[in-house]
Amino acid sequence: MRPTIAVVGAGILGCLVATRLAERSPEADVVVLDRDGAGSGASRRSAGLHFPRGASERVRAMSASSEAYYRRLSASDPLVPIYPLDMTVIASREREGEVRDAYLPGAKLRPAPSAGHPLVRLPETALAWSGDGCQYADVYALTQYFAARLRSTARLRECVAVTALEPGPEGVCLRLGTGEQILADRAVLAPGPWVGAPAWRELLAPLGIRVKKVVALHVEDRPDDRDHCVVFHDEDAFLLPLRHRGHWLFSYTCQEWDVDPDQLTAGLARRHLDEARLVLARYAPELAARATSGRVFCDAYSPDRQPLVRMLDPAGRIVFAGAANGSGYRLAPAIAAEAVESLDLKPSRRSQ
Repeated sequence: MRPTIAVVGAGILGCLVATRLAERSPEADVVVLDRDGAGSGASRRSAGLHFPRGASERVRAMSASSEAYYRRLSASDPLVPIYPLDMTVIASREREGEVRDAYLPGAKLRPAPSAGHPLVRLPETALAWSGDGCQYADVYALTQYFAARLRSTARLRECVAVTALEPGPEGVCLRLGTGEQILADRAVLAPGPWVGAPAWRELLAPLGIRVKKVVALHVEDRPDDRDHCVVFHDEDAFLLPLRHRGHWLFSYTCQEWDVDPDQLTAGLARRHLDEARLVLARYAPELAARATSGRVFCDAYSPDRQPLVRMLDPAGRIVFAGAANGSGYRLAPAIAAEAVESLDLKPSRRSQ
């Protein structure tokens, strides 16, 4: 008998977990479940930016691995919605060492003659570097791309909620909102920011994951192929040319914690506009004035700001993958690989 592996969550991470499972264990019966359509949660609102950096050795290694994966994927299929970008990093002079430590050698940071955008000014107290290895994706479209491919190797069940996740001696019982149940040998839980869902809230509580609001503004200025992604290192913010949408996106660090993803339907608040514009105006007041709309959602954050891949039960039947700290797209291939490698893909006695 072949093993049954359930993947809970069909965002970019869940779809990559299922893709890697199909590659590693083609004989496995992989079923992917999501309470909504594939890619309709955090993946749909993602900025989709990848730059080659990390705050720790592990995250830098994951960033390099994910960059290589996306590079191979783009080379194999020109229709993949991943777009290479030039990159400019701006930081205060006293943080130059911190910048050089954070970015991978492959970024090849070098002094930049300008701030990367004609309307962005470089303060006298700051330095700018150009770098390689930057790209962005239409993450929703990319998730749909993976989901379409998965339909030939896995069972994809959209708008089917998991209402209970119960490990036991014979496997993992998943109870579904449809009234059905699935008995799987192993399960990978990739719920994105829905870490507080009743089906797995108690399982995840010891991990200390918190959910933070993520806010980005849409800047109505049409980018072209020469425009750089501008990273503001000190502020942990960036200005991204979304060429496929015809506008820029400005992402800043919103410090609003412990939010419920199911309650984020009211759109931008005045404070979001004011906070983000204040940051952007330090460098580009004209662009700040053109930021009149945007996107609001959230992401799961771990206590040490590194992605989590953890076994949730003593038998090692359920593994959690996520808490990517706002870098779900950027690190998804590496997180997925780590999650799949942690699984024992042999069938249980029930399946033999």
